[in-house]
Amino acid sequence: QVQLVESGGGLVQPGGSLRLSCATSGIIFTLHAMGWYRQAPGKERELVATISSTGITNYGDSVKGRFTISRDNARNTAYLQMTRLESEDTAVYYCNARFRVVENWGKGISVTVSS
Repeated sequence: QVQLVESGGGLVQPGGSLRLSCATSGIIFTLHAMGWYRQAPGKERELVATISSTGITNYGDSVKGRFTISRDNARNTAYLQMTRLESEDTAVYYCNARFRVVENWGKGISVTVSS
């Protein structure tokens, strides 16, 4: 059974930092590209960042220079380090694991940026 479990979300003040984790099981982690997506209230889900099985990263324009995606193949876990958070980053963040055309998603975790 495939499981992707996000953790590390919560409430943070503008300018603050958070690190999200996505712990996986039931997949061959090293073969999967990992990604983070987010969905704000009333908006469509959007790409935040992806990292390929070989470590190549890609970021959405709104988070470039502020967020960093990484992966730990020994722990079967992906991370999203978020810095200089803004109110516009408030959303539910979803972890994604993709191998060829097969995708799996986590249930999502809430991040709220507010003073």
